[in-house]
Amino acid sequence: FRRLSEGVFDLDDLRARTHELADFVEAAARRYRLASDRILAVGFSNGANIAASVLLLRPRVLAGAVLFRAMVPLVPETLPDLRGTPVFLGAGRRDSIVRPDEPERLRRLLVQAGASVTLHWEQGGHGLIPADIEAAHAWLEGWAAARGDRAPAKANSPKGTPA
Repeated sequence: FRRLSEGVFDLDDLRARTHELADFVEAAARRYRLASDRILAVGFSNGANIAASVLLLRPRVLAGAVLFRAMVPLVPETLPDLRGTPVFLGAGRRDSIVRPDEPERLRRLLVQAGASVTLHWEQGGHGLIPADIEAAHAWLEGWAAARGDRAPAKANSPKGTPA
């Protein structure tokens, strides 16, 4: 989606791209017979912003999201029903791109829509650091355990072995 400047989005283009992405996810879920209650978006920066936009405009497409360095992409005319939707927000206290108030604004918007939001702060900037990934992994383990699912393996674990 287009940006008019740093942190300023072309909202018409963002809405159009959000619906394109949501349509793609829905089609892929049908094609590959994926359970829609297991589809979580994981995004960084503008990837996180468009994932947040999908939650706000097409709330039934995603079961939840892990959003790193996100900001409020848009405020919908009508808030969606996000009850039961888990969201992890990973924010950096020294982020030079996402203003310090933005993660909290996004958290409030998602909570107002009914989502269950964890806002996790690290001392880093806009880039990800290992602590971000570790916090998101722990959050995903909790999400999986609450659902009765097997926890995701850590990236450095041998395939098929628990982390």
